[in-house]
Amino acid sequence: MAGVAGTKHAAWGAVLCMAVTTSGCATLGSQRLEHDQVDYARSLDRAQKRQTLSNIVNLRYADTPSFLPVTQVIAAYSFDGSANASLTGSTIEGSGTAGTAGASIGYSNHPTFTFTPTTGEEFAAGYIRPLAPALVLPLVQSGVPIDLLLRIVAQSIGDLQNSAALSGANNSGSLGFFELIHTLRRLQLKGALTVRFERAESGNRVFLAIDPTRSDDDAVTADAVTARKLLHIADGTREFEIVYGAVPERGAKVGIVTRSVIGILTEIGAQIEVPEADIVAGATTPTVRLLEVETRPTIIVHVGRQAPPDAYASIVYGNGPQAQCYWIDRRDFDSKFAFSVVQNLIALAETSQSSKAPIVTIPAG
Repeated sequence: MAGVAGTKHAAWGAVLCMAVTTSGCATLGSQRLEHDQVDYARSLDRAQKRQTLSNIVNLRYADTPSFLPVTQVIAAYSFDGSANASLTGSTIEGSGTAGTAGASIGYSNHPTFTFTPTTGEEFAAGYIRPLAPALVLPLVQSGVPIDLLLRIVAQSIGDLQNSAALSGANNSGSLGFFELIHTLRRLQLKGALTVRFERAESGNRVFLAIDPTRSDDDAVTADAVTARKLLHIADGTREFEIVYGAVPERGAKVGIVTRSVIGILTEIGAQIEVPEADIVAGATTPTVRLLEVETRPTIIVHVGRQAPPDAYASIVYGNGPQAQCYWIDRRDFDSKFAFSVVQNLIALAETSQSSKAPIVTIPAG
């Protein structure tokens, strides 16, 4: 009888184990959400960084950029289980009893990713049209250094020209442009420069205010005078509107010609180093050399046969023996920060598109 009892216990144990295990299915969805929301967000971030870096290198070699955002992520989980038990015996004394018990559990994950190519009007609106000053300048109030922002997004401010990859001998820009953005940065650090955003029926407007009275430092007053002189606005003017286009003929306004997303990526790509053999062969143009006042590229991109395993972002360009790795060093904070600003600008440009943000759907059953 001890054998019968033991077999019964084993059978009921298998059924009980299955019942306890399947009861955990009710909490599977919430448990997976805690992990998968972060994991998918990190994966999307890495993919976006690689896409941006790939487009920078593509444009450096006059290849067509591609924008393939992830519009949907579906993480489908299945959880299956079964249990069985059987007991056989005989009335003949000494024949004994026999029993079997078993349980099985199955778990699977089948993620589905949806990519939507950006083409036509959405491509033009998001990546070819220049970014509106009222769209990008409020980033200054979020802590983005104004010199970095203007260096990335502005092609010219008034009559001061930024570097331009396709401008021939004058592609390094004007000294006055870099003097202006450095002056504005010093005013920003001293709290003497602010940006004001205004919504209007005719379109959003953005204003820049320079107020040296916020600081007792004489250097701030001198910088305010220099900034107004370079911007061609009257002495004592504290606030002026930033508008797109050439220099306005009258009023407290400053004209700025902004770049498009493709223009931004092209200019950054023109500053990165490439193998000398590619330049000699005519595969790309020589690297744009900056002026003495601004000798560091906006983003330093390294090139070599192999990227370090801990690179901030890396891609491979080319095929076969000509393939090269391009990467951003994870220890280069300035390049990483500038790269994140570029990604934020791309995200702002995409707000005018009809496509929705990535969706993560995780069934809980």
